[in-house]
Amino acid sequence: MCDEERDFFGIGVGPGDPELLTVKAIHAIQRADVLIAPKTEKKDGSVALSIARPYLKPDVKIVYQVFPMVRDFAEDPSAWQENKREILELLREGKNVAFLTLGDPMFFSTYIYVYRLLQHEEVTIETIPGVPAFAAIASASGHPIVEGDDILTIIPATARPEKIQQAMQASDNVVLMKVYKNFPAIVEQLKENDMLRRAVLVSRAGLDGECVIEDLEAQKGRKLNYLSTILTRRETANQDGAEERKECDKR
Repeated sequence: MCDEERDFFGIGVGPGDPELLTVKAIHAIQRADVLIAPKTEKKDGSVALSIARPYLKPDVKIVYQVFPMVRDFAEDPSAWQENKREILELLREGKNVAFLTLGDPMFFSTYIYVYRLLQHEEVTIETIPGVPAFAAIASASGHPIVEGDDILTIIPATARPEKIQQAMQASDNVVLMKVYKNFPAIVEQLKENDMLRRAVLVSRAGLDGECVIEDLEAQKGRKLNYLSTILTRRETANQDGAEERKECDKR
């Protein structure tokens, strides 16, 4: 074994389109001797790896690591500790190791837990940001995320209903992530908070099977993929008036 410590990269690969990777992310991928591809117990492949695949060098080693889908990894840290041990061994062998993650590494990402496990070790860590799904959805669909003095709130749809309600009531614009288990209830909360008509939902943004839903109420019984995001804003009289004026100008 070599005693030389090498670099560990946490790389955000964006939501799905390989062309959305940053130049810095691509350079880090091509420096890596080993790529860590995270997966859950239920899936055979790694979505993050499939996005990065166009930039892999031919001799790179790919290591799949399983990360249990739990709310608190401290409940059963055994799998996490084993993954940490494997990463440290690779680094101590003198290899550059990169951990691939969907979207941005510091945004609802498994990488956050890996980072916390490694940050107190003798490891040089570089975290490279990526495009989050909601930013890609906003650009592709023409839905501004926030403007002027608007208050934006990003809400995990897996939160308790009362927390979601409080967040919606305090916000002008909302991004709802992980909309897959309780879609019908979320639709009702959006309606109650005057946020339904302006909502757009996108599943698997930039990936095969991408689905765009603009009439959420008509589709609220639909089964959604885990990678589903809603962008919306509250309806106001001023906004409606501005839209009417634009329509008049067009005529």
